[in-house]
Amino acid sequence: MYSIEEFDREKTKVLKYILYKKRSEQEVRTKFSKTMDENLLEDIIEYLKEAGYINDKEFIEKTVNNYIALKNLSIREIKYKLQAKGLNKSDIEDYIYENKEELEEYETKSASNIFYKKSLSMDEEEIKQFLLKKGYKMENINKAIRDEE
Repeated sequence: MYSIEEFDREKTKVLKYILYKKRSEQEVRTKFSKTMDENLLEDIIEYLKEAGYINDKEFIEKTVNNYIALKNLSIREIKYKLQAKGLNKSDIEDYIYENKEELEEYETKSASNIFYKKSLSMDEEEIKQFLLKKGYKMENINKAIRDEE
């Protein structure tokens, strides 16, 4: 068992970690699992979830919005990046399903940006292959190319 003082001290460490940069539940677990008693960590995570500091569904939304603002990614790449953060697969799928239209539009725009950048050094077929390897859907690639012409 642990004391209230220990709970508060460790909770403060976890809170600092989360407030510095939003984290998924799995990221918190991974960071503190080696240095903290398992039961204590579980209780802290539960406490922080109830208090709203850890919310994986919100985390997915914020992370995707950051990707959209800063990167050119396919929907598949977004999915892999979220899974790498230890997020629940069905939460990711739900988010993608609920925001399908916006994400398809984003993927087309990303493909278009990449197409534009690569068109100086590669021909159209090479760029298509490059985008397909990165997980872009053929229909979004073709739409991006049509928009470029």
